[in-house]
Amino acid sequence: MLGAVVFTYGMLMSFVLSGASRNAKLARPNPPILQYVGYVLLGATAAVSVALLVYAAWGWATDVAI
Repeated sequence: MLGAVVFTYGMLMSFVLSGASRNAKLARPNPPILQYVGYVLLGATAAVSVALLVYAAWGWATDVAI
């Protein structure tokens, strides 16, 4: 299950970044859906990274290794 989520995330991120860089080269604005998906992926990335950081800090502080 995790593999499917990671694959989907990677494909969406690749699509958003390639579309945004192509639009920047052609000096045209990004479509709203591309911008919204980019913001959702940015938020998901930030949330997961903060959650993993808190989990690691909690494990270090309580000396619990999983």
